Amino acid sequence: MAVSRVPPEERSAAGARGVIVTGGTGALGRAVVRRLLDGGARVAVPWRSADDGRDLEQQGATAPVFGIRASLDGPEDARAFVDEAAGRLGLLDGLVLAAGGWAGGAPFHEAPAGEWGSMLRTNLDTVAHVCRAALPHLRKQGGSVVAVGSRAAETGGAGMAAYAVSKVAVHALVRVLALENAAHRVRVNAVLPGTIDTPANRRAMPAADRSKWTSPEAAAGVIAFLLSRESAPTTGALVPVDAPA
Repeated sequence: MAVSRVPPEERSAAGARGVIVTGGTGALGRAVVRRLLDGGARVAVPWRSADDGRDLEQQGATAPVFGIRASLDGPEDARAFVDEAAGRLGLLDGLVLAAGGWAGGAPFHEAPAGEWGSMLRTNLDTVAHVCRAALPHLRKQGGSVVAVGSRAAETGGAGMAAYAVSKVAVHALVRVLALENAAHRVRVNAVLPGTIDTPANRRAMPAADRSKWTSPEAAAGVIAFLLSRESAPTTGALVPVDAPA
């Protein structure tokens, strides 16, 4: 379902930027979408819940946002979404991979049996499916991919083995894709947030010192920079985003 009211002739205008943001209905994803819109980009966001679809429809009434009902659980579903998004945007030269989740708390040998597979599907498989579908589009004219990794996954993190492994695998995939696609003018980087100041994290950690957390807006600014031409020399980087701003 398209929710943008931008005329078709404007959507296909030469030089117009088109960016997919997976996880664009979450706290970080929403901040990324707002930052990109402020910079003049057109944005496509997959959604699953009716509430998210309505929110995107309201936003699309005044901004070039396309909400597309989609599942990213399998390669064919991801390809169908990416192909539709690219067609509606007119040009796909940016991809933000912000969809993901967290589970943990128990030592590895005591963690629920399903936690391992769930984290790999949620954090790694989705990234792999969407990248596989998007790269043929991005290779046509060049572009930038920014994945959301995890600072904690790089520094350790007792009690979150499945999450850490899934995110470190994303970091490895970023490095591989950066090498494979450099000749096609496609850059691939990742941001590695610490704790982001979201409503969900505030509920989960009510006693935490939030002065050390990073705002979604600050993280979105780094993502927007990595999508921009100003970061053209940068690919294969894992950029820490874990300081207050």
